[in-house]
Amino acid sequence: MHSSPTLSRYIGRQFVLWFCLLMAILLSIVLLLDIIELLRRAGTKPHVTFGLVVEMAFLKLPGIGQQIFPFVILFAGMFTFWRLTRSAELVVARAVGVSAWQFLMPVLFAAAIIGVVKVTLINPIGAVFIAKYEQLQDRYLKMKSSSMNVSRGGLWLRQNSDGEQLFIHADFVNPTNFDLSNVIVFMFDEEQNYKGRLDAAGASLRDRKWNLQEVVLSRPKKDPEKLPSYTIATELDPATIEESFAAPETIAFWDLPRFIHTLESTGFPAVRHRLHYQSLLSQPFLYLAMVLFAAAFSLRMPRKGGTMTMVTGGVLTGFVLFVMTDIVRTFGMSETIPIFAAAWSPAGVSLLLGTAILLHLEDG
Repeated sequence: MHSSPTLSRYIGRQFVLWFCLLMAILLSIVLLLDIIELLRRAGTKPHVTFGLVVEMAFLKLPGIGQQIFPFVILFAGMFTFWRLTRSAELVVARAVGVSAWQFLMPVLFAAAIIGVVKVTLINPIGAVFIAKYEQLQDRYLKMKSSSMNVSRGGLWLRQNSDGEQLFIHADFVNPTNFDLSNVIVFMFDEEQNYKGRLDAAGASLRDRKWNLQEVVLSRPKKDPEKLPSYTIATELDPATIEESFAAPETIAFWDLPRFIHTLESTGFPAVRHRLHYQSLLSQPFLYLAMVLFAAAFSLRMPRKGGTMTMVTGGVLTGFVLFVMTDIVRTFGMSETIPIFAAAWSPAGVSLLLGTAILLHLEDG
């Protein structure tokens, strides 16, 4: 017997309502904890106001919210099936011939839709918020005086040096030693008045100094001057430069392929960003696996245990999934295993395991 459209809509609606409720509760808790943590970090910085702290906490919220999506899917599914089982609604449905797979379909469909919306819509919007949060954090909490940007035109660096603002552009970067090729440096004073420009064949970063070679120095109302070398003091080092790249979380899903291509054409590796992109593609399948686990934990509740068993099983599943994802991601970052395998194995293994468990329970 097939489940009716009315029953499917009812079950799907229950799942979506639980999902929204749990997400709202968890995000409220996260927001409160973030405000407290940001207030602690801003305690020694009197120029950081409470309003700015609250703004930063709201901007940070989409980043954490996206991380807890799989666990909210899991617990929303568990509570949906547990409630329907406790009220005997699913018991009656199964008594008239509706199988577990039939009343699972609306929840699986809803989870897949949530996954697609999260990746294609929520992620791009969240990336804008996270990027803004990173800018405010660098400016007010980390007090960074330099920044970095990679575009189709090459690498751009901004830094303050001896009262000057310098904008450094390079067409290509050697990622092993951070040597720059075809370098242009624009120099401005503290009032943003143009002071001159340096054109160099190359530049190397050594001992927190940019050493420019084959330099042409151009200043307003003066003839260009050729110099064999020119040194610029900097706070940057290779580790800082690597950390300065836009985090994958700050780049919208639709923009990631272009950014990956730009990184690689500039000379930098894009392992983090490729891994993040493939992980986003795999997330709807991971959400399907969470629904299967939820069904395995909660459908047999009246006969196999109580609420504590369900909650414990859900928490353990979430913990194991988190640890497994983190370990596999580490292997992927180090390229010990292929990026595709590192990104898709958590979703793939979870989906197969959830299906196997549910098949065993249904047939048993």
